[in-house]
Amino acid sequence: MLRCQRLTVFPVLILLLVMLAGCAHQPFVTVPYPRWGEEIVIDSSGGEEPLILRSLSPPEPSQASACVLLVHGMNEHIGRYGEVARYFSQRYFVAGFDHYAHGLSNPVLRRADQTLTEGADQADVSDAYLAQAALYDLEPLRQTLGRALQAFMAQCDAQDYSQRPVFIVAHSLGGLVTASYLLEHQNESDLRKRLQGVVFLAPAFAVSEPPGWRGWVANPLIKLFFHVETHFLHPQHEPLPLLLFNQLLSLVTVPVLDGLFEMFSWPGLRNFATPASPAWVTDYLTDSEEEKARLRADGWIVRRSLLRYVKGIEEEVVRFRRNMAGFSVPYYLIYSELDPITPAWGDEDFARVTLQHNPANEVLKLSGLPYHQHVFMQEPARTGLLQKIEQWLDRRLRAVQ
Repeated sequence: MLRCQRLTVFPVLILLLVMLAGCAHQPFVTVPYPRWGEEIVIDSSGGEEPLILRSLSPPEPSQASACVLLVHGMNEHIGRYGEVARYFSQRYFVAGFDHYAHGLSNPVLRRADQTLTEGADQADVSDAYLAQAALYDLEPLRQTLGRALQAFMAQCDAQDYSQRPVFIVAHSLGGLVTASYLLEHQNESDLRKRLQGVVFLAPAFAVSEPPGWRGWVANPLIKLFFHVETHFLHPQHEPLPLLLFNQLLSLVTVPVLDGLFEMFSWPGLRNFATPASPAWVTDYLTDSEEEKARLRADGWIVRRSLLRYVKGIEEEVVRFRRNMAGFSVPYYLIYSELDPITPAWGDEDFARVTLQHNPANEVLKLSGLPYHQHVFMQEPARTGLLQKIEQWLDRRLRAVQ
């Protein structure tokens, strides 16, 4: 009984740590959503929010040798990627979209943008995080990606009525969404024929490890939760005594943890239990002080995350890792050695079981760097990295010609 009580305390402690680590939530936006490119509205069915695909082409669209779809990360939006899109649009047809409950796919943010467009000075976006209420897992994001990918390929073909090679460039949580979506669909004939590769930028193949004093307290608990999720009803070929211990630990801990995270996502309780983005995250996104200032001022970033969503992401990481050895799409994996947001061990585990699947697979480890958003770093690192991605795309194009 005493052991069970101690285990029950762990989720409460981590919830307190998450809440205390939050920063002030920015409740208003004062400038319209940062649009770029041509805006294409994809009609939805079943009451879903309209999906907006924004695209850019070379000056002569027929000169585009391939089509590149940009996929953003957790709680940000594709409006941030205008400069990245403009770089690739010199040679490729480029498009991007907002994930489910993000950017203009979020009903609160979409209404706020309309309010500002109509002349208001500011709009309240403090409830934008409530659009995450349906996110028990990443399935809504995968469905949005699937819709966007189909519309993107149709738009790509419409440029000169030919089926050009398709690539995806996916960051962080967008990398996990893309990888898990492709695991389900990679054997579909149309997709295998069109999709020639994926660029993963710091994909979320591991759980975060907060730095500094927060990590000293939180990381053991985070690792415990990840451990029990990994072993929950899934033996790992351990010796029998260890297997029994892991299964008992997970059978006691996982239901308690699931219940607490779900309870703290309920109306009323979530008003005080939903964490805001920790202040330390911005320091590890980029080495550019200018970009950090833009991040802090960007009201279109969702600053809070329902604990149900956070828990669902952890479970998705566990689920993907169980099946990732079957990933067969050619990839270019880029990650920072010291990134605390998506730690390197997740990328290294993925590469270890998939690198040999295709000779086109490549890994670029940025040694000694702690930064998470590589395409938003200072120059010349930023352009240098974009050039490396372009060179990999060119190698893939030569291989399929």
